[in-house]
Amino acid sequence: MGRRVLLIEDEPNIIEALSFILTRDGWTVHTHSDGTTAAARVRTGSPEVVVLDAMLPGRSGFDILRELRADPSTAAVPVLMLTARGQERDRDLALRLGATEFMTKPFANAEVLAEVRRLAGG
Repeated sequence: MGRRVLLIEDEPNIIEALSFILTRDGWTVHTHSDGTTAAARVRTGSPEVVVLDAMLPGRSGFDILRELRADPSTAAVPVLMLTARGQERDRDLALRLGATEFMTKPFANAEVLAEVRRLAGG
């Protein structure tokens, strides 16, 4: 079975680009764009890695991350947090809430691919 990544993002261009490079690398990519139901999607999807946007409709990525870390079934899932706001306080908040890694948009697709590989242990 292929490796699974869940991309929680609401920008179509980012979804398309990251889905393409991850799929080409052998990942099975599932996408979700609604912040309100994102944590439930992580629980039912059992991804190896979650790529989580900070700004989502319905609920922020920071709130979703807080919920994921509080739930024993998702507490250990690696989370790569993405944000368009490169402010230091956003990075600090994400890491304090338990993000495994943090990246600011715009990013190089190759950087995201390398980070997803690293977070999955190879």
